[in-house]
This record gives sequence, structure tokens and C-alpha cells, in this order.
Amino acid sequence: KQGAFITLIARDENKLLQTKKEIEKYSVNDKQVVLCISVDVSKDYEQVENVLKQAQEKLGPVDMLVNCAGTSVTGKFEDIEVNSFERLMAVNYLGSVYPSRAVIATMKERRMGRIVFVSSQAGQLGLFGYTAYSPTKFALRGLAEALQMEVKPYNVYVTVAYPPDTDTPGFAEESKTKPLETKLISETSSVCQAEQVARVIVKDAIQGNFNSSVGSDGYMLSILTSGMSPVTSITEGLQQVVCMGIFRIIGLFYLGSFDSIVRRCMMQREKSESADKTE
Repeated sequence: KQGAFITLIARDENKLLQTKKEIEKYSVNDKQVVLCISVDVSKDYEQVENVLKQAQEKLGPVDMLVNCAGTSVTGKFEDIEVNSFERLMAVNYLGSVYPSRAVIATMKERRMGRIVFVSSQAGQLGLFGYTAYSPTKFALRGLAEALQMEVKPYNVYVTVAYPPDTDTPGFAEESKTKPLETKLISETSSVCQAEQVARVIVKDAIQGNFNSSVGSDGYMLSILTSGMSPVTSITEGLQQVVCMGIFRIIGLFYLGSFDSIVRRCMMQREKSESADKTE
């Protein structure tokens, strides 16, 4: 809608073509191009580099890169297969490292560009059931902070998005295998619509904001976990200083309620197991 040329990179060619048709409906002029490339961004860096090089030869250099490849596995730590930890780190972390690495030199040469990493609120707060998922999303923040310090002098800006539970096919799939504790904790906040989350991410990326959060819970988490992360403005820094104390108190109540949920589920499970043995 803003007149951009768009390159879509994903594995499934059929879904890519469907998405291309959907996006083209919103073109604002006849010159706009939507290019589709089928590749797994988490497997082979050279392949990712080559397809992005091809895309830039056709459409020009990348002005904004949105890294949103991701997947999730939920379960108790000891129940999750070891290869799931490796797969999630490959997709959720390296799947963002490879495309970013492929475009960063050109962005620095041009002295302009935006890179977006789609993390998660589970990348700000470790929760029951997310021992495989959360570390991959925390890793994106570390990458983003270090990269932002490197590229800021070149007028290149990094944005880390921390969306809440969002109504997507991936979220629906994840919900099928969530432990009860994880479901109950997730239900303490509402599910957002994908379009709402996308609008916020695009706005923050264009403005060059380092943090991108959705809703009041997201704002509070961003303040609480700000630490030594970059700030976009003095106003943002002052808000963090002023709000940190009260938000920490509220956060402690949240953590207490989450611990209570976990304890209740454990007691119910033990009670049920005890009853089964008696029978």
C-alpha cells in the first residue's frame, strides 16, 4: 500500500503464489512488483545469499528486511526431543541471521536501511512449556542489540518486534500441543489479530524504533526488560526510568499468578495419579 516492491521468501511455492496474488491486489501503481522465491532460510547461507542477490538484481537493493521465519514446539523440558532444540534454533535464530548477513553490507554502503527481527513476548519472559522456543527468541534480541551498535553510524536501524499471542496458523498449530499450564498462562492475556500486529511492526520499523510492542501488556514488558537496550528518543528513556518501579510491582503479581497456576496443575495431576493407583 506504500508503493514498495516486495520479495517474499519461504519454502512452499503454492503458498507463495497465493500470497503474491493477495498482495498484488493492494498495489498502488502498475510498476510495483511482487517477487516470490522458494528457499529455506535456515539451511544454507550461500543459497540464501544467492537468492537475495538475484532479488536485488531484479528489484534493486533491499530498503527493509523483515525476518519473520519462525516455528514453535511446546512441552516440558524433559519431554521435548533434543533435535527440536536444534531445529528451533536453526529456524528462529539462524533463519534471521542468514538473510540479515546477506543484505547488511549493501545497506551500510548505501547508508540506509531497516532490519526487523520478529521475536516474541516469550523472548522477553521465559514461561512454562517454552524451554525450546524462548531461548531462540531471546537470542534475536542479543543479535539485534549488537548489530544496532554496529550499523547505527551508517544510518541503518534495527527493530525487534515482541508480538503477543497472535491469531495465525502457526499459533493454532502450537495450541494443539500446549501443556495445560502453558494454556492457562496464555489465557491471562488476549489473542491479537495478525493485521494489527503487522501494522505496529511496519510503523515502528519505518520510524526506526528499536523496540516494537503491541498493547498495554507489551508496553509494560518492554519497559521491564529494557535493561541496556538502545532507546530511540530521550522521551522513551525517561518513560523507562519513571515506569520501571511500578511495572516491576505489577510484574511480580503476574509472576506470582503464573507460579500459582503451575502449582495447582501439579497438585491436580498428583491427585489424579494417586486416585488412579488407588483404583
